[in-house]
Amino acid sequence: MKKIAIVVKPDSNAKKMATKLSTWLKLRDIDVLNKDVLPPENKDSSINLSIAPPDLFCVFVLGGDGSFLSAARWINGQNIPLIGIKFGEVGFLAETSADDLFKTADYIINNKFKTTARMQLQVIVERDSKKIADETVLNDIVINKGALARLARIKTYVDDHFLTTYRADGLIVSTPTGSTAYSLAAGGPVIHPYVQGLIMTPICPFTLTNRPLILPDSFCIKIRLEKGSSDIMLTFDGQKGFEIDEKDTIIIKKSPFSVHMIIMPDVKYFDVLKAKLRWSGSRY
Repeated sequence: MKKIAIVVKPDSNAKKMATKLSTWLKLRDIDVLNKDVLPPENKDSSINLSIAPPDLFCVFVLGGDGSFLSAARWINGQNIPLIGIKFGEVGFLAETSADDLFKTADYIINNKFKTTARMQLQVIVERDSKKIADETVLNDIVINKGALARLARIKTYVDDHFLTTYRADGLIVSTPTGSTAYSLAAGGPVIHPYVQGLIMTPICPFTLTNRPLILPDSFCIKIRLEKGSSDIMLTFDGQKGFEIDEKDTIIIKKSPFSVHMIIMPDVKYFDVLKAKLRWSGSRY
């Protein structure tokens, strides 16, 4: 018997659709695991973060991009495919809409689907030579100053070679998947998800010549704050975060684990891109 998980955001329409989908799947002899999206957590959170059971056939995510990122964290590096069903504001990670949910579900339970692997980042934080965090992100990590903080001074190294000290409101390091998230809003480039690379995008840099930088995925980025830095936050995919200071070293590199996203044959990346970014113009 196949087992499918349904991860649903705290939204009345999404929950109603999740109930309908659960009933529909059970009528087809599918074992269903229902799970609510967990709220974002901080470093000292007491939330019990369970891990998805390894025997799942796939996961349906009914929500927006935040819900999808939460589900990807729940998968925790396992080779379990996910599909996003749009119930959010933007939905770059959603493969289809609620209107096509049951058509899509029929397609999936009959094994008529393919998956694509999306690169992730492994992010390690060391303090006083001790590892205090080891996270995997699908979209990005963000270093951001607080409301009352001065410009952040972020010393950045690439493969242990000093690159620059960003004086900015913050810095985003993202995957190609995350290039259409916060990085894009901060002026970063759109990178096709099949292009393997790391994108560094400064947030409101004091020096206007500090531009976004794309690096090969084989490189390792190290980040430290200058002395005297305070009220600086580090967040992982917008799902978890904590305050950092000059005692911390942030190490960012390609994760050995990918997220496997179910793709539909009639959904094209560039059509989604054009629709979400509201690009105009003729098709020809």
